[in-house]
Amino acid sequence: MKRLLRSLRKSFRYMFNVRTVRLGGVAIDTTVGHIPENVRELIFREIYEDTERDLIGKILKPGMRTLEIGTGIGFVSLVAARICGESNVFCYEANPELEPTIRRNFALNGMTPNLTMRAVTVDGAPITFFKSDNIISSSLYDRKRDDKQIVVESEALSDVLAKHDPSALIMDVEGAEIDLLGDVDLKNITHIIVELHPHIVGDAAISTLIASLNARGYVMRSSNRKTSHFSRAA
Repeated sequence: MKRLLRSLRKSFRYMFNVRTVRLGGVAIDTTVGHIPENVRELIFREIYEDTERDLIGKILKPGMRTLEIGTGIGFVSLVAARICGESNVFCYEANPELEPTIRRNFALNGMTPNLTMRAVTVDGAPITFFKSDNIISSSLYDRKRDDKQIVVESEALSDVLAKHDPSALIMDVEGAEIDLLGDVDLKNITHIIVELHPHIVGDAAISTLIASLNARGYVMRSSNRKTSHFSRAA
């Protein structure tokens, strides 16, 4: 029945070119031309960032300071802000072309999580960003495609953690998680919600990353498709 209702709602949205959809209590701008069509379809099907939404609802608590790296269209940061409070959510996005989209979605919800339009890297140096027409696939990680390459400013992860002191980290960076979560001191982070991309970086790299997190006291508590939750062992 749920699947049928979703299908009917999707058809209705396409038929009437719906300009706003609400998922997880968050309004998203779905105006044609404002977001890529593949993202619009996922929203219309109500499966956009569904695994992250599920984990965020189970893990985040009011007042929890949360860092999101790879904000995309701003949806996940808004879901987090509804729980934690907008002043406790700090989000970073490397793709400068997404800022108007993020700002529109923030405005639709009357919230303004702390947004920084910069990449997050290990060393804080300017870095090449590989911008795909499909924003879901854009990344700091070179996927050896014909993506447009632009140089963007970045902040070192160690500086970001020292500045905001988050206890939760949400990350979707299309393969760059290998470097960012590698051997960096994660300070006071208790929970990590991260999309892992073995299809991009290879199974061996993901296994090495998981072993590194385990060595620093993080245990994988759950995994749903690409999204995994790690937390510090009690």
